[in-house]
Amino acid sequence: MKSDRLLSILLLLQTHGQLPAGELAARLEVSVRTIFRDVEALSAAGVPVYAERGSKGGIALLPGYRTDVTGLTADEARALFVLVTEQAHADLGLGQAIGSALRKVMAALPAPFRGDADLASRRIMIDPVRWRSSPRPSAIDLGVLQAAVFNDRRLRLRYRHGRDAQVRSYTLDPYGLVSKAGAWYLVADHRGKPMMFRSDRMLSASVVDEPVRRRDGVELADVWELLRQSIDQIPAHVRVVARVQRSVLARFLRYHEADLAGPAPALEEAEAEAGSEGEAVELELRFPTLRSAEQLLVFGPAVEVLEPAELREALVRRAQETISMYTEGGGA
Repeated sequence: MKSDRLLSILLLLQTHGQLPAGELAARLEVSVRTIFRDVEALSAAGVPVYAERGSKGGIALLPGYRTDVTGLTADEARALFVLVTEQAHADLGLGQAIGSALRKVMAALPAPFRGDADLASRRIMIDPVRWRSSPRPSAIDLGVLQAAVFNDRRLRLRYRHGRDAQVRSYTLDPYGLVSKAGAWYLVADHRGKPMMFRSDRMLSASVVDEPVRRRDGVELADVWELLRQSIDQIPAHVRVVARVQRSVLARFLRYHEADLAGPAPALEEAEAEAGSEGEAVELELRFPTLRSAEQLLVFGPAVEVLEPAELREALVRRAQETISMYTEGGGA
């Protein structure tokens, strides 16, 4: 697709001013020779593009040259208008800005693409928040976090940890903010160690008038990927066998598919198997700890733990504590 590549070269040069031919070739996944041929084609079409030789040379446009061509394909135009719900932008104080920005992009699109882009914005929407699990409102203003992130300043934070409910104070070097499943996370270094902090557990936050001390060459995406993998790869040593009633099977798989010891059964096959044995299907799961497996109690009698015996005993204790709380407090 030479025409798309020529537009890509033009847009890259407009954005970066001057780029080495090797970098252009790497970005567009072609050879350096192809880049020089494309530059000749652009020049022949009247684009004031030129090549400078030498160690500091590269491909560049004449200063001040701009083009109104957006370079977007039809699919790219549609992709821009398939957005998450407005809540994420509203959280950051950008609710009105996103609408204004999209109107400007729409006006700049080639006329043949505008209809599809508008249709995509009205027919497709992405809501990242899970059902019935919206995070608690943040106790602090996200604008404070943004100020630290965008002004490259350190951040002082008081934070209540979820694992032990302990409140600790930190002086952080922030990389940025990430919205995941409706919850905002601050990604930062603490004494050179990458950490993440959930906004609804923050008790206070203030910007420190000191330059941020990020590690050289490290970006937000790099740190987030490292932290995400550290959570996803927590070993699950506790083997659990449970009998799941057909009436809750779909909901059970939605919440615990990642905990299954083997491939997730197709819902239709699992229901058929359950029907052949009565009303339940037997599943094997893995959990990091016995305590984390206690969450199966939320399904009540619809999910029966068969193994291990220690988990069954823990669930009995939990159930008895709940019964005791309600029966003893009933007359209060």
